[in-house]
Amino acid sequence: MSLNLVSEHLLAANGLSHQDLFSILGQLTERRLDYGDLYFQSSYHESWVLEDSIIKDGSYNIDQGVGVRAISGEKTGFAYADQISLAALEQSAQAARTIVRDSGDGRVKTLGEVQHTALYTSVDPLQSMSREEKLDILRRVDKVARAEDKRVQEVSASLSGVYELILVAATDGTLAADVRPLVRLSVSVLVEEDGKRERGSSGGGGRFGYEWFLKPGRR
Repeated sequence: MSLNLVSEHLLAANGLSHQDLFSILGQLTERRLDYGDLYFQSSYHESWVLEDSIIKDGSYNIDQGVGVRAISGEKTGFAYADQISLAALEQSAQAARTIVRDSGDGRVKTLGEVQHTALYTSVDPLQSMSREEKLDILRRVDKVARAEDKRVQEVSASLSGVYELILVAATDGTLAADVRPLVRLSVSVLVEEDGKRERGSSGGGGRFGYEWFLKPGRR
């Protein structure tokens, strides 16, 4: 399932196919290499910050690109492009293989999906909740922290989520994909009593959706 999902986002959406990857790997092995691979990555990141019971900041970023690596003995050639396209792949492959001058046979093992046990969900946390539902998590943290102790004077909280897609294709026939969600919630409080102030903080998260923070027992 991960391979189909990742291939759709990283390859098909950019006009590429598994056959194109096979072709690029073939261009790498036109030089006498021990190993070569293509590493695709796309990362979507969002974050929200609450201070003084007010949402103060929000951000959203997208980063994507592809790296091409060529290995020959102790030499390693590497090239990177922040645009995923056939032209960018071809240029990167040409650059990475310059570590070797000798000609190779151009052979690449047939690409086959690497099977693995999923260690976490492939949910996209950025799409699992509406913007308002995410902000409500921060408001809830603020409310609970202030209700916990009347000495609490300040509360700041942050919520962030990442959705990362990765695809690797190699000259040894490896074709592997991974989907990596990651969410984190952090809170910091300032308490004051008799003119003395102390600050404490805590946080946590993992590779799941924002809903995890709303499960019973996690108030």
